[in-house]
This record gives sequence, C-alpha cells and structure tokens, in this order.
Amino acid sequence: MDREESVQHFLDLIKKSRRGKFKVYIGMIAGVGKSYRMLQEAHDLLDNGVDVQIGYIETHGRAGTEALIEGLPLIPRRKIFYKGKELEEMDLEAIIRIHPEIVIVDELAHTNVEGSLNEKRWQDVLTLLDEGINVISAINIQHIESVNEEVQDICGIEIKERVPDSVLQEADEVVNIDLTAEELIARLKAGKIYRPDKIQVALNNFFKTENILQLRELALKEVALRVEKKVENEVVMSMGVRHEKFMACISSHEKTPRRIIRKAARLATRYNTTFVALYVQTPRESMDRIDLASQRHLLNHFKLVAELGGEVVQVQSKDVLGSIVRTCRERQITTICMGSPRLRVSNAFCAVFAYKKFLANLAQANVDLIILAVE
Repeated sequence: MDREESVQHFLDLIKKSRRGKFKVYIGMIAGVGKSYRMLQEAHDLLDNGVDVQIGYIETHGRAGTEALIEGLPLIPRRKIFYKGKELEEMDLEAIIRIHPEIVIVDELAHTNVEGSLNEKRWQDVLTLLDEGINVISAINIQHIESVNEEVQDICGIEIKERVPDSVLQEADEVVNIDLTAEELIARLKAGKIYRPDKIQVALNNFFKTENILQLRELALKEVALRVEKKVENEVVMSMGVRHEKFMACISSHEKTPRRIIRKAARLATRYNTTFVALYVQTPRESMDRIDLASQRHLLNHFKLVAELGGEVVQVQSKDVLGSIVRTCRERQITTICMGSPRLRVSNAFCAVFAYKKFLANLAQANVDLIILAVE
C-alpha cells in the first residue's frame, strides 16, 4: 500500500467510526406494531437521558400509537405544495441542523414528494447516517427489493415502493416484530389497524390467513439471514472453505432477468459474498440494431443489479454459452443463476449439443448451475 492509499484508508476508517448507527424493525405486514415499538423505545431512551427525537412517524390514525407520541420531542415536518395540494414530508435539513443523538424515521420505503432533497426516504436515512446521526427505522417485508417476486406470488400484487437490500446491509441491528396470524386478524377486526369501512376489504385481500403465514415466514427468514450475516462478518471464517461467488446471466427480456438477479443477490447475501450480472451482447443486439424497448429493459436490469449491490459485466460475443464459461473462469464464479434454455425446433440438435458441452465446461470449472423457470 503506497502513502496515498494509506492516507485514504485511514480517512475511510475515521469516516466509518463517525457514521451513525442504524437499527431497523422488520414486520410481516402493516399493523404488527413497528411504529408502536419504535415509540416505546424512544420513551425508554428519553427516560435514560438520551437525546432522541421524532423525525417522522406515521400513526395511520391508530389510537395506541398516537398516544405514545405524547411527551416525545418532534421535529416539525416540512410543508410542500405539490399539484395544488399541501403535503408534509420529513424535514431532512432540520434534522441535520438539530443533530439529535438518535432520530426515529418511520416508513423507510416511502417515496418523497417531487422536489425533495432525495427521491426516497431510505436515501434520507443514509444521509443522516453519514452525518453521524443514529437512526431507528422500520419496514415491512414486502418492501424489500430481493423478495419482490415472492411477495407478488403470495399476494398477487406488485409492490411499487421498494428498498434495496444494500440499505439493510448497512443496518447494525435488525429486529423482527412478530405476531401470529390469529393475533393480527384479531387486531384488524378490533379496528386497531384500519378504519371499520376498510376491515372487510383487508380480510378479503392482503390479510388472508394464508398470505399472513407466508409473509410471516419471509420476515422471520429475512431477520435470521441478517443476523447470520452479521455473525459471519464478525467471526473469522475458517481456512479452506470455498469462497462462494454468484453470477446472474441476464438478457434484454423484460421480466425473467429481474427474477434471476434477485435470486443471485439473495444467495450472495446468504453466503456473505458478492455477485455479478453478465449480459452477453450478441450482434443482433448491437448498439445500432437493438430496439428501444430492449434498451429500456436492460437499463432497468442494470439499475436493479446496482441497487442490490452487484456488478454488471457486459461482453460482446455471438457465443453466449462460451462467454458465460470464460467469465466464470475470469471472475472465479462458483454458482450461476440463469433461465431455462429456449430451444427452437429448427436447430434443436445443435442447441442440445452446445448445451451439453456448456454443462461439461461448467463441471470442469467446478461451477454449479441453478436454472430458474422462465415465464
């Protein structure tokens, strides 16, 4: 390490030590008590002489949650006029100026009103952490990027507001807020989650028992995964264990690559390692031939890779399978995630032969293959 690198390394260590600590409460669904628990913790901290303030809390009109706000210091929200309406957002600049020791920031997945300093609230939280302010926040499992497809399969709807997994990787502590399906439905029917006119609609949709059970399992697994990752980060790994590295093989198709990217990202998180996404640009998708829709899909895929903490690798070649094998060797990839091969009747024999050769090359390179079903 030369002198310049040594100085930069030392400055990075100082910056990291000054960075705020980040605690996240994860719940399986709305109404489990994340905001309530954060406010309880704020009262406990305040009773112990800690400078804790409310940057943003969302009560959703729940009486128990609103009652807990009393006695806690609140930083006033910023009023914004947008499309003829007066809206309220968290005042990021005021929080930085006041600089409390700890700030409560609810609704981590929230999208800020146009004209705000950051597009997303999770970006506001990262800004606060960089300023050395400790943050306690909350999120529901359905808003975590890498489980988006699983949530969509469970509930039949796509959640638009999502938080990249890389944000959760910043968390120093992750806590699960858990209720049984029976307890949650009882709270809903008692009017503790939604207004009476919304209860039956919720029971018929998101709050079906089978949905709750599956979302609960996802939330429990997510928290267990984060705790396991933290332990692995703090414990020296034994020598001689294969260092896993994952690769998502993607194309310009609209949907399937996103599922493959999320799968590779999940595996990388589980094994406490990194992943890359490989796009092989064939001559028919060269810059002068690729259509606008495919370009747009690719850009969205590349953005998702970055949000999930991966690296995009682009290769120009007409030999897609050969490029995959070469990239595996160059990048020391141990596991590939890809869609099932699409074989045309006209060249089925040649395609099968090429695919068998591909599998043999992967086996020789000691690379595992995970094939995901294509829609």
